[in-house]
Amino acid sequence: MMRMEPIEKWIWLPHEQYPTHQTTRQNISDAADTYAVCQIKKTFSAGKAIREMDVRFSADTAFVLYLNGAHLATGPSSIGGDFLFNERVYPQQYATELHLTQDDSAAFADGTADFFAVVKMQPTRMFEMSHGHGGFFLTAHVTFEDGTKTLFLTDETWDIRYMGAYVKPYRYDGTVANEDWVKAENIPNIWHSLTSPLEPCTEHTVIPSDNVITAAPGETVTRTMEMDKIYAAYITANAKTTGPLRVKVWASETGERGSGEEYLFTEDTCYRGFDIHSAGALIVEVTNEGDAPAAVAMGIIATHYPIHVHAKTVTSDDDLNLVTDVCAHTLKYCRQTLHLDSPRHCEPMACTGDYYIEAMMTQFTYGDQTLSAFDVRRTAQLLRYRDGRMFHTTYSLIWVQMLWDVYMLTGDKTLLSDCEDALTILLARFATYVGDNGIIENPPDYMFIDWLYPDGINMHHPPKALGQSCMNMYYYGALMTAVKVYETLGEDAMAEMNRAAAASLQKAVCEILYDKERGLFFEGLNTPTAEHLVNDWSMPQNVEKCYYRKHANVLAAYFGIVDRNTCRALLEKVMTDESLGELQPYFTHFLLDAVYRNGLRAEYTDTILRQWVEPCHDCSKGLAEGFIAPEGYHFDHSHAWGGTPAYALPLALSGLKLLAPAYEKISLDPDLLGLASAHVEIPTPHGMIVIDMHRTETGETAVETVIPDGITVV
Repeated sequence: MMRMEPIEKWIWLPHEQYPTHQTTRQNISDAADTYAVCQIKKTFSAGKAIREMDVRFSADTAFVLYLNGAHLATGPSSIGGDFLFNERVYPQQYATELHLTQDDSAAFADGTADFFAVVKMQPTRMFEMSHGHGGFFLTAHVTFEDGTKTLFLTDETWDIRYMGAYVKPYRYDGTVANEDWVKAENIPNIWHSLTSPLEPCTEHTVIPSDNVITAAPGETVTRTMEMDKIYAAYITANAKTTGPLRVKVWASETGERGSGEEYLFTEDTCYRGFDIHSAGALIVEVTNEGDAPAAVAMGIIATHYPIHVHAKTVTSDDDLNLVTDVCAHTLKYCRQTLHLDSPRHCEPMACTGDYYIEAMMTQFTYGDQTLSAFDVRRTAQLLRYRDGRMFHTTYSLIWVQMLWDVYMLTGDKTLLSDCEDALTILLARFATYVGDNGIIENPPDYMFIDWLYPDGINMHHPPKALGQSCMNMYYYGALMTAVKVYETLGEDAMAEMNRAAAASLQKAVCEILYDKERGLFFEGLNTPTAEHLVNDWSMPQNVEKCYYRKHANVLAAYFGIVDRNTCRALLEKVMTDESLGELQPYFTHFLLDAVYRNGLRAEYTDTILRQWVEPCHDCSKGLAEGFIAPEGYHFDHSHAWGGTPAYALPLALSGLKLLAPAYEKISLDPDLLGLASAHVEIPTPHGMIVIDMHRTETGETAVETVIPDGITVV
């Protein structure tokens, strides 16, 4: 793609005519007073054929852009954000840049470029953020067939109109007239957009079962319209009516009424929503308030980050195949312009633990780590802005692991150099949390550990006794990973400093948090938390009980904070001692990886993965958020953080280890894990690794592999 100078001429509604539709809230809100939707258009008729066009565009807060009547992009790429410090405007805004030819738009042959955008002003989901003002820009560098060039730019000649029917978030009222078209107004560029490395998300229409509802005058009809899977999607409605037709629709995953929208149509209307829902069905209630029959056809536009490769692991066990299929499907629809925890929650960049697991799942499913790398860079931005502070303290440490692993998968060394300052800032902050005893004693919180409630205590934000050991394990892992980052960058002094910090922490953790008699780590000290750190929500006062659970022991083995024999002994206790409690799917990722790292995959992988079989049979449309539902909490079924079987099973079957970045050198140690056969596909930057295994009549394992050029297997 050609590198363009970032020419940005932003336009919006003229201030004099629309003084109340200029500024908006910067973060999620359902308020109507600063919510606005506009249509913006311009047709360029050049009079000679367009050979190619490099187009760059963005908007505040959300947009759908069409070119020559066809959908071009929905955006912009999300800034990211956290749950903290959202009172400030984030400096970055992202623009999409595309290279287009006549293959993309046949009208280019006639010299026509008809742009049409629908822009929403105001964040309505958690991952959306605004600079506080409505705006849209588009810059097109055009090359004609005769070799001449020109620019198409947004300016005061573009037409714009205010869509008054969009009265508030999730509400369309056709009794409110849309305004007439007026000329747009040039506005100051407060965004100064960076160019997103992402392709626009793909979109395709999904029509649910029995999707047309006809209602007689005065009649109310309610129907559940099922779909084959749970999708991240925008809701569409095609109404045929001559009078008031009220439509209420709820996105449903498993029969419940989830997020919804409401429309009042007064004439034939084709409606498309702006907000992502998680939908395995639509629950639709239609009331005909007119005096003639009316109908509405419902649908969804499913959306996800583009997929160019779909690798699959298929075994002789249908249950495991179902599990990995459900996990991969859920991952697919959590991949948007950032990884989402789920399209039902749409949480911001804060949930690094989720996105790290999703990046590793991508290793064995879709391969492309562009989205993961962009998540890493956007998280680095947050760390810079906030002096290393993020809402979830453990997640900010997991970011260090994600930084390194995405580098190893891609070989992109600039990822390390670009994020080095953020890494240094983060570790400097955590060094201030270390107490006189040599372990982390004074963090702002210990979250997130797991979605469990031992003794009624929420391990989302646990007291010290249930969070301290895990925090120290994550910190040790971050320090040791930082050593590799600094060594790779040739920063030997920084590597040595962090190696020494890790050694000191390791010694203190094993002396203070390990019970030699029981051969277990306990979850944290039961000493009081300093009152100035106690917070009613994020940092509860400590409890007196000493807890022995699985979490700290899993992480000790995962990070290798003790010798290999001790790691294996810890994992044996985790697998056999029921008194150590449960794990949810999220934390089971670390258990499966700890088992793999310590040479126990043949003993335990299958047993652990069987936990997913029943939930996936209960709902094969999408992945349940957990194994054990907290009281009063309804799990969603679109949560990819629990989809680690899509990573853990092919990893264990293949025995893959990366010995050099970008798969240039690997080792393989295939193992059927007791299965009769297995087919494993591993996408790499060099092509697809394929491993086929089956049990022979003599009980031995026959293995065939396909290794792309550019990969050395040792």
